[in-house]
Amino acid sequence: MDFLLKIDIPELTPKLKHTDKVLLIGSCFTEHIFNFLCRNKFAAMQNSHGVLFNPLSVCKALDDLVENKKYTADDLFLLNEYYHSWFFHSDFSCLDAQESLQKINDSISAQHHFLKEADAVFITLGSSYAYYLLDENIYVNNNHRAPMNHFRKDLLSIEVMTNALIAMQEKLKAFNPKLKFVYTVSPVRHSRDGVIENNRSKARLLETVHSLPNQYYFPSYELVIDVLRDYRFYDIDLVHPNYPATAYVWEQFKIHCIEPNCFPLMKKLEQLHKAKNHKPKDTQSQAHQQFLKDHLQLCNELKTTFPYLHLEEEMNHFLS
Repeated sequence: MDFLLKIDIPELTPKLKHTDKVLLIGSCFTEHIFNFLCRNKFAAMQNSHGVLFNPLSVCKALDDLVENKKYTADDLFLLNEYYHSWFFHSDFSCLDAQESLQKINDSISAQHHFLKEADAVFITLGSSYAYYLLDENIYVNNNHRAPMNHFRKDLLSIEVMTNALIAMQEKLKAFNPKLKFVYTVSPVRHSRDGVIENNRSKARLLETVHSLPNQYYFPSYELVIDVLRDYRFYDIDLVHPNYPATAYVWEQFKIHCIEPNCFPLMKKLEQLHKAKNHKPKDTQSQAHQQFLKDHLQLCNELKTTFPYLHLEEEMNHFLS
């Protein structure tokens, strides 16, 4: 008897391998996939501008990366003591304007060079809603809790989102011809918009993504909403998928999007991850000292066989 609805998930071609570079951008669900990739030592960078939700914000951020845009003091505004940018998450907001600009421009520069060599862009779309700043006639990436009467909240049309994403893909392919595009729709419910409004928003995203040329769609949304479809797979807020849900999505991503030849290495890397997070009863015991030596040896063996792996953090941990 089947207790889970099955989904036909197409294979990504070619599949990802450890020598590939992957740029991830979009909603907070992006962070889950990014964390799993990093845990398995894939070369990945994420969210140069912080968490983004709607396609226009994603396109604006990727445009900044291609252009290697340099932000100046004129691009910031002061609100509640902090300097902000309308195009960056509050993680980039600082009490000092120059400190904020430094964080913003360092992030763009690093990801500009990474994107130039990247093999894939993983885009997670979270919402069709966007906030339009009335005084400046622009869609913002983050409203920074400014008074809501400064904005107009728009439900973006499929046509507007499709045109923006197609133009973005063309610009990225001109910048880096080897790029492949992997899209997914976030299963996080935007309950603050309202349940009905959230469903309309997600429906537009799904229709938009499937109308794009030269893209691969990974069904994160369907895996949580239609396969798991139970509140036990959500956090206490009933909005964000919990760890078992994100781990299930990752397992499906691994099967369909990662080269099977990587799996034996990933198994050893998982062993290192668990060993690094192990809490010993007594750090001075002979058993624990041997445990450290064994895993340091495993690090050295992997580094010799796969010199492109970054295992410095693990090696330093076992040495300490």
